[in-house]
Amino acid sequence: MMAPFRRKKSNKEFPVKVCTYDSELEFHLEHRATGGFLFDLICRTIGLRETWYFGLRYVDKKGYKSWLKMDKKVLDQHINLSNEGCVFMFMAKFFPENVAEELVQEVTQHMFFLQIKEAILSMEVYCPPEASVLLASYAVQAKYGDYDEAVCKPGMLISENLLPQRVIDQYQMTPQMWEERIKTWYADHRGMSRDEAEMEYLKIAQDLDMFGVNYFPITNKKNTEVYVGVTALGLNIYTKENKLTPMTTFPWNEIRNISFDGKKFFVKTNEEKGNSVATTFYSEKARTNKELLDLCVGNHELYMKRRKPDTMEIQQMKAQAKEEKHRRHIERNKLAREKQLREEAEQERANMEKRLMQLQEDMAAANEMLRRSEEAAELLAEKNRVAEEEALLLSHKALEVEQEISRMRMTARKTEEEKIYLERKTQEAELLTARMIEESRKRAMEADKLKNELIHARVAEKEAKEKLLNFLSRTSTESIFITPSSSPETPALENNTYDLLADGDMDQLSLEIEKERVEYLTKSKQVQNQLKELRSEIEQLKIGESSPLDAISAQQMRLGETKYSTLKKLKSGSTKARVAFFEELEPEESLA
Repeated sequence: MMAPFRRKKSNKEFPVKVCTYDSELEFHLEHRATGGFLFDLICRTIGLRETWYFGLRYVDKKGYKSWLKMDKKVLDQHINLSNEGCVFMFMAKFFPENVAEELVQEVTQHMFFLQIKEAILSMEVYCPPEASVLLASYAVQAKYGDYDEAVCKPGMLISENLLPQRVIDQYQMTPQMWEERIKTWYADHRGMSRDEAEMEYLKIAQDLDMFGVNYFPITNKKNTEVYVGVTALGLNIYTKENKLTPMTTFPWNEIRNISFDGKKFFVKTNEEKGNSVATTFYSEKARTNKELLDLCVGNHELYMKRRKPDTMEIQQMKAQAKEEKHRRHIERNKLAREKQLREEAEQERANMEKRLMQLQEDMAAANEMLRRSEEAAELLAEKNRVAEEEALLLSHKALEVEQEISRMRMTARKTEEEKIYLERKTQEAELLTARMIEESRKRAMEADKLKNELIHARVAEKEAKEKLLNFLSRTSTESIFITPSSSPETPALENNTYDLLADGDMDQLSLEIEKERVEYLTKSKQVQNQLKELRSEIEQLKIGESSPLDAISAQQMRLGETKYSTLKKLKSGSTKARVAFFEELEPEESLA
């Protein structure tokens, strides 16, 4: 009998949520999907090509944080499933030695910036108070751009999470006082783009003692509790109380082989003449040694990779990044030039508007003068008319008086008395006539004077009109021009062991030394002086007790020590001596 047709098994999918420090991504994966498939999918989504620094962190079913393995299926790695499916944190797993030289892509720099900023603010990485203020100013520049008083009003930065709470609690300073100190340096960063401000932030952060260090609690053969710190340069040993200053160190070029067996972790180092020295770390859990080995292998591979010529991929990325940076530099200069031209045009417009207002005021004053001249001319004309009428009236009266005198003379002959009377009247009339003639003469002179004043007023009126016409004809030819606004994947670890050095490479790598940072330290001398000035300024306002890390950091500053000088001193002795020092550590010495 023929077997019945079997129904094809459905292609099951499961949801995945990936969190970064500034976004969340959601995917649906097939049940057979590997960690590498998910990792590549994320990198393609965000446009990340420098993938060797990053990994996926998750919490397993036992509550431990683990790194997702790229060569295994996602669902086979004991992931703690939630209502949202599998939840991962996409973050940096390995750190560069020099951020300015090694981080090529802007997206890579941005991912490191967000992670380091979060580590400093959450106090996972210790940062001195004065450096915290400087880093905060770069963070503000990266977020808001150039300082602008009109935009950055008082109180705007208070709500921002810019300083570690430990720093805020140590000083008797209000949020406004912290804001003013951040603004002081923020204003000095004018002209920096977001990627430049983030890179300056990372340059300062990489000098912090805890930058890029993964700490694991271990013990030596005398059961002394210490920390081993995995870094880009090697393995450092720290006391439990001091995670800043290592007691001893084992650079990657001095380590031949690393492996683990259960809770034991073995480190085999090189010594001169081909001899090897081995030491053993003891962990509380075997899973700690698995993660420790994974980080050691990845950091060592990157350490070796940095000391080889760049691959074609990296050369291509650097060329593209250089070209993109050059293009952005040109665009930024263009925008700055356009902004300058716009500001100059606005200033010119303001000046022209001010000049126009002045011209309008001058024209109004000229019109007022013309109006007054016209009024004065009209008044003088009226006075002249009245004077002429008075003179005419006086002349008529004088004529009437003369006629009356003639009649009186004719009648004076009648009688002597009338004659005497008439003589007396005649004398009076003559006196009156003389006075009226004199008055008429004065009136005539006054009329002539008024005529002359009227003539002068007419001339003044004519001159005022000509001045106004000249002013209007001159200003009408002017125009205002305003410029428009322009606006790694690590290999499978078989047998829990990994050879770091081949015998043929041992002599060559033993000659390698760490890169000196003299040039960078010279450039940062000004920043160090600023930090010293701020440190002395806020030290007077300190009220809280210093933490052990604060005391250690202050001691390092007094001695002029940095993490680079400390590592250089620790590497001055032989590897054998450092191994012996670690193995002979007593519990009391560790506490000391």
